[in-house]
Amino acid sequence: MPNLTHLARNLRRRQTDPERLLWSKLRDRRLGGWKFRRQMPVGRYIVDFCCPDAWLIVELDGGQHTFEAEIASDLARRRELEQCGYFVLRFWNGEVFENLDGICETILNAVQGKG
Repeated sequence: MPNLTHLARNLRRRQTDPERLLWSKLRDRRLGGWKFRRQMPVGRYIVDFCCPDAWLIVELDGGQHTFEAEIASDLARRRELEQCGYFVLRFWNGEVFENLDGICETILNAVQGKG
């Protein structure tokens, strides 16, 4: 099994523009006082963003996630993360640029148990 902590560190250093933008809204308890982590190991995966206190994972998807094999992989990943007790929200990278406030509202509703 690869060292997920090392991989997560590398992913944090090489974050994408959509990840950087969403992180600017989630970091330092900026979203409703909730603590989020980025590129966090959960089970055998590294998730984009996680709020452990609310058992919430937020994933951002690029165009590669439209391919059939990737869709199947994402579904298996989601099931495994849900079996660990997490609720998983997925957003397209483009949505982050087009509707950041709406995404933040959806995330806030989820952590508050309204989603």
